[in-house]
Amino acid sequence: MIMRKLSFIILLLSISITISAEGYQVNLQSNRQTGMGHTGAGQSLGATSIHFNPGAMGMMNSQFDFSAGGSAVLSSNSFEAGGIKEESDNPTGTPFYVYAAGKLTDNLVAGIGVTSPFGNSLKWGDEWRGRYLIQDISLQAIFVQPTLSYRITDCLSLGAGMSVVFGAVDMNRAISFQALDPFYQQATQNPSATAPDGQVNLKGNSVSFGYSAGLYYQISEKLSVGLGYRSKVEIELDGGDATFTHDEQIPTFLNMAMAMQGVNLPDNYLFFPDNKFSSMLPMPANLTLGVGWQASDKWFFAVDLQNVRWSAYKSLDFDFEQNTVTVEDSSMPKNFENTMIYRFGAEYALNPSVLLRAGVYYDETPIKDQYLTPETPGTNKTGLSFGFSWFINEGLSVDASILHIMGEERDSTMPLLPGTYNTSAWIPGIGLSYKF
Repeated sequence: MIMRKLSFIILLLSISITISAEGYQVNLQSNRQTGMGHTGAGQSLGATSIHFNPGAMGMMNSQFDFSAGGSAVLSSNSFEAGGIKEESDNPTGTPFYVYAAGKLTDNLVAGIGVTSPFGNSLKWGDEWRGRYLIQDISLQAIFVQPTLSYRITDCLSLGAGMSVVFGAVDMNRAISFQALDPFYQQATQNPSATAPDGQVNLKGNSVSFGYSAGLYYQISEKLSVGLGYRSKVEIELDGGDATFTHDEQIPTFLNMAMAMQGVNLPDNYLFFPDNKFSSMLPMPANLTLGVGWQASDKWFFAVDLQNVRWSAYKSLDFDFEQNTVTVEDSSMPKNFENTMIYRFGAEYALNPSVLLRAGVYYDETPIKDQYLTPETPGTNKTGLSFGFSWFINEGLSVDASILHIMGEERDSTMPLLPGTYNTSAWIPGIGLSYKF
């Protein structure tokens, strides 16, 4: 029975990298567009279209276009159960973007983008109630995307690009040995003594590939429409490091426990201290339809409908290089659902040097109730944003934005950790744009 309990605890490792879907897709790929609810598929944005709609880059009017910037994600998460509330102490996330594009001919534009559209930083702490599910996690995926776009007519352009994706994950969680408490109490002659927790660190990185494509159509001088697609990318962690640590007395007391049941344990029965693992985490495909409308000389409006293909995430599988009676290969169902993000943005020309922006979006969660876990728990989110661009001269501007994300309160019925989750974030950002 003791060994079965320990094996079950180790199998819970397979929950640990399942951070919430809308939590690890980071929609902060341009401070200009973030200020407008992160709309962009139906707009001609120059080099920035590399991310939002490669087809629109072909409509670039300048000879060269450059944009770069970053954001600071100041997020907070809380968990409440039994009248006790615990809060995360998350490090500041720093998503970034860099785009550059230039005309090869009058109709052909080449560009490259470097972005971080997926990532997450979360720290619940070493002693919180859910430490056996997650203590902290860092996930990052950096996309390098060379892109070509061609203007077929004055109204229509197409584009496509390849994505080279550098992914990395680093996660820590505690391991409970409470089944051995009676032996610690006997050894210490202390009836309240408890077996100290163990620790596991999972760390890995990979290089993966994907693609993007899009088309853009200028219906009239005032109205445009675009369709952008980014493919699924599978982050395959092959040969990642699984490092286990535990109190030096754990093997002795476990031997004693099993000997009482007539079982002799083999060498390395508990963990291989430096094990290896393989797993896969999908970055979902996105299909976005966008519309842009120049309502007047001063007002511009945009609407994007974004379909996120989270159904690609069916299970999280772990394959350990060395299996023991406590570390076994595992598969945990996720069965995520496809979702929609509804976006609206507006831009107002205050004067020739200043553009003001505002936006709102609603982001659905793909996580079903029975799969809700504390790794930035999935919830429907509303985002409100504001921003501006200040043109220092005709070609150079400073772009700033601030986004407030509000997650809906959500209850978890997960047997291991039932309770109520809340999440929110403030995200300021700044960047520069230059063209000639």
